[in-house]
Amino acid sequence: MTREIQSVAVLGGGTMGLGIAAASADAGAEVLLLDVTMEAAQASLERMTTIRPPAFENPESAKRIKLGSFENDLPKIEGYDWICEAIIEDLETKRDLFSKLEPLRREGSVVSTNTSGIPLKDIAAGMPERLRRDIVVTHFFNPVKIMRLMELIPGEETTEEVTDALARFCGEKLGKGVVYAKDTVNFIGNRIGCFFMLSGLHKAKPALDAGMQMEKIDALLSKPVGLPPTGLYGLIDLIGLDIMDLVGKNLAVNLPSNDVGRSFTSFPAAEQSMLERGQLGRKTKGGFYRLNVADDGSKTKEIFDLKEESWRAVEAIELAPSLQAPETVFFDDSAEGNLVWDTMGGTLLYAADLIPEIADDVVNIDRAMRWGFGWAKGPFELLDQLGADKVIARLKAENRPLPAMLNVLEKTGEKSFYRNGGSEYLTLSGEWKAVPKE
Repeated sequence: MTREIQSVAVLGGGTMGLGIAAASADAGAEVLLLDVTMEAAQASLERMTTIRPPAFENPESAKRIKLGSFENDLPKIEGYDWICEAIIEDLETKRDLFSKLEPLRREGSVVSTNTSGIPLKDIAAGMPERLRRDIVVTHFFNPVKIMRLMELIPGEETTEEVTDALARFCGEKLGKGVVYAKDTVNFIGNRIGCFFMLSGLHKAKPALDAGMQMEKIDALLSKPVGLPPTGLYGLIDLIGLDIMDLVGKNLAVNLPSNDVGRSFTSFPAAEQSMLERGQLGRKTKGGFYRLNVADDGSKTKEIFDLKEESWRAVEAIELAPSLQAPETVFFDDSAEGNLVWDTMGGTLLYAADLIPEIADDVVNIDRAMRWGFGWAKGPFELLDQLGADKVIARLKAENRPLPAMLNVLEKTGEKSFYRNGGSEYLTLSGEWKAVPKE
């Protein structure tokens, strides 16, 4: 049976629920938005139209959204093709809602939980067989209107037709880049992206102790390696130290016992002190960076020096030519090159060891990092650019084991993860397959 999605019931009027409801309405779907009370739902719809930028591409799309409350209107989900739960990130609260909605939905509807890290197996454990067949995780990235990535995570019992239906709707109607992830902690994007950030805080310490400026660390971990200009500290400011603390605690509980990320689930001392005093990032108008506005309107950007634990003016950084491109900076025999190799290189090696744990192939991982974190190239695309043979040679010289996918390259004698202009990719079994269309 082929399932088609033409109507969407969104349960939860928070930031993610608003974004999903607005995107679905813009795509022409009839939408039901339920919140705790009717007043809360009405306030959510008002926020969709008044926030800047507005949640809607077309203001007229708001007319496709009907409102209701969980208490009075949950039975109305029977009329909708896709039931998308987007309430708070709490396992028991989600399970309680699913136990109430399952008897009310019609046969053939598809169900998703929008979560950034709670395993689907925990949400669906002990639920009726029909729900376990019809439920997936749909992990949209915020803001939904802007971010292209949507991670789609089926459970062990989810039917293929359910996954296909949501992939078609989210890809073709919502215009999202759909990647297929496994039901593991933090899925793909956040698993690798948070490893970069959390490990980066620790791996930057020796460079800071040796006198390297934080501004230089951000400069190195941005354009020269194909990352956004926020670098390391600026990216954490954007997300918030409080969010990163919660991520770390979740990873500490759920990462496999042998995962190298377990060494980086808590903050170094200076960053922990920042968290404790509420110096969280942009949301508190100051984290690692802050912008001061004088009475005359002039602006001064400052950085919180982690060595001195005090504020100072941001200094302009000019990198040497050898530090400005991936092919040279990763292998530069300098403190800067060593930092990039240890931090960004360590993230690439981490990603190369996560197949088939978090995804079945290099394509889904590369797309997740490009679409979700703004990387110019995904981990395997970047390894190809660096020259995977050079990376393997360096690891051997350092007496370090090869991650799973680099081991595949060495055993097969292949030189890259993509070939024929990127139209084919190398699988874990050492075979070549056509890259699926985006």
